[in-house]
Amino acid sequence: MHDHAHDLPIFPRVAAPFHSHYRADGPEDGPVVFFANALGTDLTIWDDVVALLPEELRVIRYDMRGHGQSDVPPGPYYMGDLVGDAARLLDDLDARETAVVGLSIGGMVAQGLAAERMDLVRAMVLSNTATKIGTPETWQDRIALVRDKGTRTMAEGTMERWFPRATRAARPELVARVRDMVAGQAPEGIMGAMAAIGETDLYESTARLALPTLVIAGSEDGSTPADLVRETAGLVRGSRFEVIRKAGHVPCLDQPEAFAALLTTFLTEIGHI
Repeated sequence: MHDHAHDLPIFPRVAAPFHSHYRADGPEDGPVVFFANALGTDLTIWDDVVALLPEELRVIRYDMRGHGQSDVPPGPYYMGDLVGDAARLLDDLDARETAVVGLSIGGMVAQGLAAERMDLVRAMVLSNTATKIGTPETWQDRIALVRDKGTRTMAEGTMERWFPRATRAARPELVARVRDMVAGQAPEGIMGAMAAIGETDLYESTARLALPTLVIAGSEDGSTPADLVRETAGLVRGSRFEVIRKAGHVPCLDQPEAFAALLTTFLTEIGHI
């Protein structure tokens, strides 16, 4: 695959222009798969999955506002901002009829993008996500934790929800790498994105969707339990639901082979590849 890393100017709805960092791999005329990340992570969380995908795909990954190498506008952020950022990136890259793969908050972005811009989305893969995650109070508490104690303290607790106990014991280097990634994000970006999750309930718009959709859960997910993810799958006409055994909240990291296999099979069955 040819690698291209870029900084692209994105124009959010109510803020000064900022730079959204993205990476595109594969042939420019290939069918597009667009990846949206979890809270506190950057586009590298998909590395192991992308390495296992068919080379004819054009894979686009990006860092959400406030994350990775993208700029950090002042918070709070709103889901409309995050969906708008993704839409503008795809518009500027002239990417249409994409398969959007979203993990956690990225899965919320995918649902919003499908609801608002069907011209951009022909299929969705919703991983470890829901129409509503937690409560506004939960997220206000987590925002306060980051404000008072910093991202490192928040990252420690997050790893317990994201990775099964067995994985934390057997693969401490993986857990440490992800912990450092989360802890290294800008506090303003983390808090801004948490605010977006806290105010979001996509039930009504997602229940109106009808498009090829693969919904993936982890059997050991402490953030979005499999039953919650299954409920979201039940809302979308044309969806199928899969559970990755022994996976936590980030199966692209702890079970990349299983994730890539499900994704490749889905893309093949819907005629994307």
